[in-house]
Amino acid sequence: MTTNPTILDSDFRYIDKKGNLLKTRTELTVAQMLVFLENDYEYSYEMILKNGDKVKVDFKTAKGFIEVIDNDADIEKYKQIKEDFPDEKIMAIGHAKYVAQIKELQDIVFYDKTPQTGSIFLEDASFSFDYAHILPLVEKCSILHGHTSSVMVELVGQMKNNLLVDFGIAKKIIKEVVNEFDHKFFINRKYLRKEDESHYQITFDGPKGMFDLQVPKHTTYLLEGEATVENLSTEIIKLLAPKMPENVEALGVYIYEGYNKGSHIISNIQK
Repeated sequence: MTTNPTILDSDFRYIDKKGNLLKTRTELTVAQMLVFLENDYEYSYEMILKNGDKVKVDFKTAKGFIEVIDNDADIEKYKQIKEDFPDEKIMAIGHAKYVAQIKELQDIVFYDKTPQTGSIFLEDASFSFDYAHILPLVEKCSILHGHTSSVMVELVGQMKNNLLVDFGIAKKIIKEVVNEFDHKFFINRKYLRKEDESHYQITFDGPKGMFDLQVPKHTTYLLEGEATVENLSTEIIKLLAPKMPENVEALGVYIYEGYNKGSHIISNIQK
């Protein structure tokens, strides 16, 4: 598979230090700047216009309001607030594509997406691994069985000099992580009954009967959840994230479990 999926801003979750779920990366940047400047703020502050309509301004601070212009509706809201509350200080932040529509306003700040957000994807024969697993909650898969799975990884972030990450560097990191999965037995940690220095005892009562297995620790990978292909995708992201350069903001991992089926998980990286 060689398709490059489109990554939208809406695919990510932006949460500020107050726990507010923000709508865009720009809003998160504003929140981070206010925190850095030690300016307290209220997010999504409700105002009542003169006609009785309620609108929400993105940020209310002690010195005024900040509105992030994301669409045409935000422009109209911004103009209406300026008209209804001439004594209030309100600053707008928006992409340069809105300049023609609000060029008469003197307190507008425009931004360019430079460096640009970009994504690359890597799929290589070396990104494959053989493994065994058991899914006690699924009748067909509740016995010990194995797969050969291939992996494709997508990296999303801010490009520098039109480059996100050198393919050679990214390939080396991904291969190292995938190798940790090769020829391992994956099982949910909750089925661990006891262990000694070298072995785990795995026990569960499933659709195919009672299983009681003693497995070597060095070939077993305990997961926080069932050993599904979705959970394996998540686990690879956990291992990849700390190894990624600072400009990489999100990771997507595809794992194929046979022909034309598998899992895709994409996750924002918190650094």
